[in-house]
Amino acid sequence: MARKKVLKLAFIGGGGIARYHANYFSRHDDVSIAAVADICDASLKHWKDVLEVPGYTAYQEMLQEVKPDLVSICTPNYLHYKPALDAMKAGAHVFIEKPMAMNSRECRNIIAAGRKLNRKISIGFQHRLDPRVQFISQAVAEGRFGNILQSRVYCHRRRGFPNWGVFGQKALQGGGCLIDIGVHALEMCWYTVGRPQPVAVSGNAWTYIGNDPKKAKDVACRWPGWDTETFDVEDLAVGQIRFDDGSIMALECSFAMHHEEEGMNFTIRGEKAGAQLDPLKIYTDDYGHMVNIEPSFIPETEIWETKIRGVIDHVLHNGPNLAPAEDGLVVQQILDGIYRSARTGREVAVR
Repeated sequence: MARKKVLKLAFIGGGGIARYHANYFSRHDDVSIAAVADICDASLKHWKDVLEVPGYTAYQEMLQEVKPDLVSICTPNYLHYKPALDAMKAGAHVFIEKPMAMNSRECRNIIAAGRKLNRKISIGFQHRLDPRVQFISQAVAEGRFGNILQSRVYCHRRRGFPNWGVFGQKALQGGGCLIDIGVHALEMCWYTVGRPQPVAVSGNAWTYIGNDPKKAKDVACRWPGWDTETFDVEDLAVGQIRFDDGSIMALECSFAMHHEEEGMNFTIRGEKAGAQLDPLKIYTDDYGHMVNIEPSFIPETEIWETKIRGVIDHVLHNGPNLAPAEDGLVVQQILDGIYRSARTGREVAVR
């Protein structure tokens, strides 16, 4: 009887998101969590005491000694790039948390290295795996909407600045709400409408609450007391993306805004039909009437479970890559374009 294939997994970065990854990976008996690398002693102690996983302060040493099959990269954004390259050079495939990197140049270099070294690269996009997204995406692919004309997607917090980590520091994260939570909304909607190629982007970004010590202290919210002294990223960002199929997408995201609308949602409008994610509906014309179509049943699925199982199957069994690096690059190109447009005050070509 053939021995069951087991994936040897290691982590670079051992904070909250890595522990979330580990929770899902550990559910599968064809995965062995072999090691974690982190510069924080408290984090390494948690992995040793709670998860019984050995730790390293230098990830290069871990890569050399452990020789993992897959490395899950769960560091702040500015530390996605080099660890991904080093892990692939050491012989590992990589699973990179969103966003893929700090900019599209880094994304291209990661993709080029993966192709040269014959490594598999997956990105931490899970919202495309939501059964509601899959329902609309399938309808789009089968022509139910005709040509897509316009979509609007948002991810809003009325007041939700992370008061941990380095989310308010541009040099370490690349930006604020847009690159942190807007990336989820963007990849989800872009995937749903068929992953068209972006050609131009316009947008703007504002900081008006996050760097205000009084508002951080005096206004009640779920995560009060964030670091306003180092805060140099945007509170609110908007963008419009033009695609090569003639469609446009409006993207909005916020860590803070004076408006009731919160959460993540999208609407799409096509020549033959439109749709919205929540509540899930398709709008069209039938039998001489305007009708709304609602599925009578949508399965409840843990999108994180789907994502993690997909990564395992992709690496171990050459299954489909549910979120390939090429998608990470396109999403990053759009993010780069919105930030560039905000700086220049004009529409910019995607590059």
